[in-house]
Amino acid sequence: MEWSFATAEALVAALRAGAVTSVELTDAAIARIERDDEAINAVCVPDFERARAAAHRADRARAGGGDRPLLGVPVTVKESYDMAGLPTTWGMPQYRDFVPVEDAVQVSRLRAAGAVVLGKTNVPLGLQDIQSFNEIYGTTNNPWDRGRTSGGSSGGSAAALASGFGALSIGSDLAGSLRTPAHFCGVYAHKPTLGLVPTRGMAAPPAPPWPVDLDLAVAGPMARSARDLELLLEVMAGPDPLTFGKAYGLALPPARHERLGDFRVLVVDGHPFMPTGSAVRAGVERVAEALVAGGARVERHSPLLPDLGEAARLYMQLLFSGSVARFPVEAYERLRVRAAGLSVEDGSLHAARLRAMVFSHRDWLEVTARRELHRHLWRECFAEFDVVVCPITPTPAFAHDHDPDLLGRRIDVDGVECAYFDQLVWAGVATMPGLPATAVPAGCSSEGLPVGVQLVGPMFEDRTPLRLAGLLEERVGGFAAPG
Repeated sequence: MEWSFATAEALVAALRAGAVTSVELTDAAIARIERDDEAINAVCVPDFERARAAAHRADRARAGGGDRPLLGVPVTVKESYDMAGLPTTWGMPQYRDFVPVEDAVQVSRLRAAGAVVLGKTNVPLGLQDIQSFNEIYGTTNNPWDRGRTSGGSSGGSAAALASGFGALSIGSDLAGSLRTPAHFCGVYAHKPTLGLVPTRGMAAPPAPPWPVDLDLAVAGPMARSARDLELLLEVMAGPDPLTFGKAYGLALPPARHERLGDFRVLVVDGHPFMPTGSAVRAGVERVAEALVAGGARVERHSPLLPDLGEAARLYMQLLFSGSVARFPVEAYERLRVRAAGLSVEDGSLHAARLRAMVFSHRDWLEVTARRELHRHLWRECFAEFDVVVCPITPTPAFAHDHDPDLLGRRIDVDGVECAYFDQLVWAGVATMPGLPATAVPAGCSSEGLPVGVQLVGPMFEDRTPLRLAGLLEERVGGFAAPG
């Protein structure tokens, strides 16, 4: 049987039934990577020898009566996670020889759950792009169209899943870095509630693997089915034993509903700062129609939805003030001069980004206070609705664009030229307030490219959008292999 595109849930069942061994699954995955990955370039750091050894251990453990959630299942890991004995570079050439001596907490949890780690997947330079390419490992191509990007910064993981290179992967998300690659490659991803999944051991080199509370970024699961996302989130979630885990335990509430007809859903497809392309709008509409057909209560407008325009500004300010915080002094001074030249009446996202790059601490505290207001507004919104459905980016995967001037890049949305980073407004809907969001496939464009949407849920109620994702998978259709 061909196991390459089976779900992790199906592989676990087959392993438990004795229908296949971990060694067989691992050898098949490695053979597929060796055959197909030259064209995709998703797995940038193979770890095949240790993977085969882990598969043998998994089979021996199962033969002895052992069982763990992912025992014997082949998986991949985003390059930005520390793995003892393998380089962690974040795509930065000066750190090509940086090799951690211990695993990131999430890699440790994967191994403890019995997963077989095949290797690490490609990322953009410093994880700071919506594409995945760097000088060390090259460019990761979209499995559906190799002239297009797989997304970023978890683009290697999404491309690996779409290509059948392992059943699961773990990534991270600050600016849609889980959701955008999933949308571009036709797979599933879940951005957890901020703080739900510890990120120790996922820090830019040469930083030590200390526990740090990140302001916007999260670690999260990627898969080829919604149920697999839940399976992997159960492995990943829970406080870091070095910090909050000393006093707190995990107690995620159940999904609000189990039947599609019981869900109350707000569907949004327009943004004040960014047009929505026809292919993405059609994907949102397919999901809305499936919800209505399943008996869900669907609304298209609500005064309870927080102001998306102000939310986008706040997100850009928080994102870019953090991104440049360690810039050299001379670079900061150049940015300060550019920001001072802006008109006081300029309310564009470009102006918001530039001003944020030279924020004072006082400025940052003011924006943080506004974020807390938005979190309160979201709580009020989720008293009326269970999930908000909206785009992930305004277009399907676009052609590779390696212009080093990121702020000067443009993206075409049905003939309208937009600033490259303005497309992040949809990622910010969930990231700025720290909400969970599940990326789900929603069909294909007229060019045959995958289109996804995100299901945004209430804070720490991650199981609610995940459950709706599973119900939609049955009606809209889920993962389909490229080609």
